[in-house]
Amino acid sequence: MTSAPELTVIQVPVSDPRVEPLLRELGHEYSTRYGKDAHAEISRYPDEEFTEPYGGLLLLLLERGEPVAGGAFRRYDTNTAELKRIWTHSAHRRRGLARRVVAELEREASARGYRRIYLTTGPRQPEARGLYLATGYTPLFDTEADPETIGPLPFEKHLAARERTGRALDQ
Repeated sequence: MTSAPELTVIQVPVSDPRVEPLLRELGHEYSTRYGKDAHAEISRYPDEEFTEPYGGLLLLLLERGEPVAGGAFRRYDTNTAELKRIWTHSAHRRRGLARRVVAELEREASARGYRRIYLTTGPRQPEARGLYLATGYTPLFDTEADPETIGPLPFEKHLAARERTGRALDQ
């Protein structure tokens, strides 16, 4: 029996060449699902917003040195990080990688003092909706309504207070 390859988590700037395939495939998928070019939406925020001095972060999961999943957050407000660009390479889906990305982003956001995560996902992304519901996010919309009538679907999750070491504080 062979074990699964080990995943490496790295923090990188948007300019890192390993990020480009992530954004390219994500843009293609969004464009296909929504019938319009999504690259403007993907580049809507300045790259700096996903770096430490500005309260953000972009991370990749690498398998054998190749990016297989990734995601980012940016400062939404003083206490809130906004998740953006959660992605799993199409050849690596259904392995729990997006869950790992979300967990890593939550851990990093908490370590930076954020107490809440906010995000939106599109109405034509049922996999993303399922991911956020399964990982404890609260929908800020009527889950019984037709997603197409809502537009972007907002979610939130409150994070436990953490010490700088990343350990949860006793409440």
